[in-house]
Amino acid sequence: MRIARFVKDGQDPTYGIIELAVDGGDHPDTIAALTGDPLAGVSVNYTGERHDLDEVRLLAPVIPRSKIVAVGKNYADHAKEMGGEVPSSPLLFFKPNTSVIGPDDTIIRPAGCADLHYEGELAIVIGRICKEVPAERVPEVIFGYTIANDVTARDWQATDGQWARAKGSDTFLPLGPWINTHLSVEEAEHLSLETRLGDEVRQHGSTSQMVRGIVELVTYISSFTTLLPGDLILTGTPAGVGAMEPGDTVSVEIDGLGVLSNPVADA
Repeated sequence: MRIARFVKDGQDPTYGIIELAVDGGDHPDTIAALTGDPLAGVSVNYTGERHDLDEVRLLAPVIPRSKIVAVGKNYADHAKEMGGEVPSSPLLFFKPNTSVIGPDDTIIRPAGCADLHYEGELAIVIGRICKEVPAERVPEVIFGYTIANDVTARDWQATDGQWARAKGSDTFLPLGPWINTHLSVEEAEHLSLETRLGDEVRQHGSTSQMVRGIVELVTYISSFTTLLPGDLILTGTPAGVGAMEPGDTVSVEIDGLGVLSNPVADA
C-alpha cells in the first residue's frame, strides 16, 4: 500500500492511497482519499473520492509530530569518502520537523552557506508508541518506508562544532513521494538507491550495504528514547554525496518507493 498526503484545488491536506498503472488495478495512476491520518491511531476509511495523480499536488507523506533521528556514517564507503571510519556505535543526530518539505518543493540554500550537499536515504516511518523494542518485535512498530534527502550544509558542518544548523535548517529534509507499507524488513534491506543531479547519477548503492540494519537501528534508538507514531529514522547514505547549486534539480529514487525530486535555489 502506498500512502500519501496531497492537496487539490487549495483544499486542506488529505491522506490517500495511491494506485499506479503497474499495479494492474481498475484505477491506474489515481489517489483515493481517506477520512483521516492513518498515523493518528484512529480508524480511517475511504471517503469515496478519487483523483487522478496529475490533478493533485503530493506533499511530504508525514510531518513527524516528535522527532527525526538520523544515522551518520552507516555505509562504509560513505564513511571513507568523508575521511573517517564507521563508528563503533551508531552515530546519531536529530533533525527538526520544520526542515521537512515534500516532492517538488524547493530546497533553499541559506545565506552564508557555500557548500550544500544532497544525501539520498531510506527513511523508516514508525507506526506506534514504543520503547526498548526487542529485535523480534521491530516489524510490529514500523508503519512503512519512504525516501529522504538529508540535505547538509557541509561547510557549516565542518565549522560549527555540532550539526544543528548544518542539518536542521528549513527545507533540509525533502520526503516522499509516499510511504510504502507492505515491504518486509528483509525487503527494505535490499533496495537499490540512486541519486541524480539533473540527469547525472551521483549515488548508486543498495540498502544491503548498510553497516547497521533496520532491526539494529530501531532496537538501539528505542533503547534510550521513546518513539512515537510518525517519527522517522534516516538510515544513512551511500557514497557519492556532493554539492548542489541553485538551478539544479536533485532526484532520489529507491525501488518500490518512487522518485523524490526537488529543485535548488538561493534564499
